[in-house]
Amino acid sequence: MAATVQPWPAALPVRQVRIARPTDQLDAVVRFYRDGLGLAEIFRFEHHAGYDGVMLGLPGTDYHLEFTRHHDGSPGRAPSRDNLLVLYFDSVSEAKDVADRLEGLGHRAVPAENPYWAENGGVTVEDPDGWRVVLMPSPVF
Repeated sequence: MAATVQPWPAALPVRQVRIARPTDQLDAVVRFYRDGLGLAEIFRFEHHAGYDGVMLGLPGTDYHLEFTRHHDGSPGRAPSRDNLLVLYFDSVSEAKDVADRLEGLGHRAVPAENPYWAENGGVTVEDPDGWRVVLMPSPVF
C-alpha cells in the first residue's frame, strides 16, 4: 500500500533562519567569516548564561550564522569533511576573489570530500574549526 503524500504548504511561515554552532576559537572563526568571507557582523554578546557569541550574515537578509563560545569550553573540530556551508556567487571571478582573500588570511583551498563541488568549479576552504565552506561560481538551479 502506497503512503499518502501530504501537499506542501504554500509557504513556510518562517521570518528568519539562523545556523548556530559552538567553537573554541571564536575570534579566529569570526575573522574567517567576517574578514575572509565578508559576512557582516550583526550582533555580539558576552557573558550570557556563560556564553559569548557573534552573529554574522549577508547584508540585507535574514539568514545568519551564530558562533558561540562557552566559558567552560565547547566542542572543537567538525564531525566530517562533508559538513558544508555552500555559498553561490554570480561569477567565477567573485568566488575567486573571496578564495584569494581567505588564502591571504592563511586559509588555502582543500580537496572537496565529494568531487561534485570541484567538478562544477567550486573551491572548498576550511574554517579554523575544520568546518568547510564551498565557494561556488554560480547557482546550480
